[in-house]
Amino acid sequence: MTTPSSNGTTIKVTPKIHSSVLHLQPPMDQTSKHLKFKAAWPRIRDELTEYCTNQGIPTDAVQWYEQNLNYNVTGGKLNRGMAVVDTVEIIKGAVLNDEEYYKAAVLGWGVELLQAFFLVSDDIMDDTSMRRKKPCWYRASGVGMIAVNDACMLEGAIYCLLKKHFRHTPCYLDLIEVFHDAAYRTEIGQLIDLTTAPERHVDLSKFSLHKYHLIVTYKTAYYSFYLPVALAMHMCGVPATYQAEGETIEPYKLALSILLPLGEYFQIQDDFLDFSAPPEILGKIGTDIVNNKCSWCINTALSLAGPDQRATLNENYGRKDAAAEARVKEVFEAVGLREHYARYEVEVHERLEKTIAAIPEVPERGTLRREIFTSFLEKIYRRTL
Repeated sequence: MTTPSSNGTTIKVTPKIHSSVLHLQPPMDQTSKHLKFKAAWPRIRDELTEYCTNQGIPTDAVQWYEQNLNYNVTGGKLNRGMAVVDTVEIIKGAVLNDEEYYKAAVLGWGVELLQAFFLVSDDIMDDTSMRRKKPCWYRASGVGMIAVNDACMLEGAIYCLLKKHFRHTPCYLDLIEVFHDAAYRTEIGQLIDLTTAPERHVDLSKFSLHKYHLIVTYKTAYYSFYLPVALAMHMCGVPATYQAEGETIEPYKLALSILLPLGEYFQIQDDFLDFSAPPEILGKIGTDIVNNKCSWCINTALSLAGPDQRATLNENYGRKDAAAEARVKEVFEAVGLREHYARYEVEVHERLEKTIAAIPEVPERGTLRREIFTSFLEKIYRRTL
């Protein structure tokens, strides 16, 4: 192709085409991707309810299960599930055919099922009222503590789908293991969180940035960031090791070393927005202070506060009182939390960019691509909601 230069002459440009990122069709925009991913759900849901019907389960129980699936699995942003499909496309370097897309979507909806299992369980433990602008499942009419079993069935659905679609593939065991590992790690993170910051018993002496790092790594980063990418890697047959630029690459360890810090950055950003963003931008009223959350903001403020400021935090944090919340926010401002966060965001972004840029890329498909990680980072950096 040709393009005009600044002095008016014409320069011939030969476009560089990399086989690793070649697309057979123009890439879809995000809205189209979202709609296509959502369109796979009814088939997946019907496969799950059909399994129960074929087992001779009574019709009313099957109908309850279908309601459980529709109520709890749909309605979120679907970022985790869609990340599986996006990563498969990046690794394969081409638009997926119908069969490939559906298999990737099954894994993506598996992540959404895992998320639903966590949310239904978490809402019971936290005695939460609303989730996704409707009553939490256990508070829905006629549900109550049946929700405990319903949560377990949401997790069990993952393995039903894996058996149906991947049992005869080389990656079957790897997929099972990475789902199990993600669930167990998340439950460990939940345990640390619940024993550190129960909502009705405030004890800031239990808080620390080290505990916060553990909670975020286990409870959020592993299943939200590493799990979708690892599932896509296994589906695409990415090996445990391969050679690139004269060195041995361990792609799963390399992915983990980027995605866990990226997940921690996402959660720190979320915590900061809960404190700093006005409701009209955030889309909700921040509640971390009044709910005694072990957030980045309180842990950083505790590390920077003087004795009087520490006393103010001890007296006011975790109280469901607007005046107490305001006093906590005054301390956050006084210790320079905004400036501290701004420095952190620039530093972590630069560090992740350098790590991603250092990933060796080889022409063969079925290996890591920097685009996997830059796509995550671009969506997160300096987001406002």
